[in-house]
Amino acid sequence: MKNRKLGVLSAHRKSMLRNLVTSLVINGSITTTEKRALELRTVADNLVTLAKRNDLHARRQAAQVLFNVKNNQDQTALQVLFDQIGPKYQDRNGGYTRVNKTVQRRGDNAPMAVIEFV
Repeated sequence: MKNRKLGVLSAHRKSMLRNLVTSLVINGSITTTEKRALELRTVADNLVTLAKRNDLHARRQAAQVLFNVKNNQDQTALQVLFDQIGPKYQDRNGGYTRVNKTVQRRGDNAPMAVIEFV
């Protein structure tokens, strides 16, 4: 499957998706452009699959993707993923995120979307 280029270089795209998925794990939902949300969905679903495995190797693989950012309860994004999100979707076989289209962005009229965990 071919990735969307999103108009940026590959290193920028990887870093942008890491930032977006870290924010999604910390906050539960974020607003971004529609194309970025659709690309972010694949990254987020893969991380939830790792969190469902809940072993050391899966935790280290997820740590390569997520940034070390803390939420209000002083937990890192990795702890939130493995302690809260992983057990929540233990009985679900995929489709962990939802993308809802919203209004067009003022300024450049880009289609916006909200991505959130189901």
